[in-house]
Amino acid sequence: MKKVLKNVSFVFLLLKMCFIFGQETAIQKRIIIDVGHGGKDSGTIGINGLQEKDVVLDIALEILRLNKKSEIPLDIYLTRYNDTLIALSDRTKLADALDADVFISLHCNHSDNANARGIEVYVANTKSQFSDLSTLLAYLLQAYFKKELGFESRGVKFANFQVLRESVDYRPAVLVEVGFLTNEDEGFYFLQPSKVKAVAMAILKGIYNYSNKRL
Repeated sequence: MKKVLKNVSFVFLLLKMCFIFGQETAIQKRIIIDVGHGGKDSGTIGINGLQEKDVVLDIALEILRLNKKSEIPLDIYLTRYNDTLIALSDRTKLADALDADVFISLHCNHSDNANARGIEVYVANTKSQFSDLSTLLAYLLQAYFKKELGFESRGVKFANFQVLRESVDYRPAVLVEVGFLTNEDEGFYFLQPSKVKAVAMAILKGIYNYSNKRL
């Protein structure tokens, strides 16, 4: 029954987003922030018990708040706004329904090596007309993490993650691993609201920079 209710909730969200899209008259860059995991899928568990699903949701909601306060807000939507599990295919379907210009999936990293740290940004490992733009966005996000936060860059990488695979032919898409919850420093970093806000701002600046380059 719970699964049915979650599916119904997602359908209502999809219809609501489509309605909003239909009412718009101005052309804007539409950004989808895919908030990783959720619900029974906690994702990575940090050394301090911090759950990936909560960290990325906090970051995504802060991105929305900061964007609304900006002089020229971008058109940003999330794949989830609370602790709900959304199927991977439904995340990309939402991007398709909204005719999104950019897809950014947020995650936190895990390693058995407690010293592993830093930011990774992934793009699809298959070529398409959007491959170069995806790579550009990935490098811009890396640059802002390093410039604004001093985070170590682990480079732009290529992978066959489902959300990237299902987006590669339709829009620029990246998957961001914002840090290692299994690293003591980075794990405790995300317990501080001011640090979560800083991460959100770095991501938003990267998106703004990318959008301005594409106008």
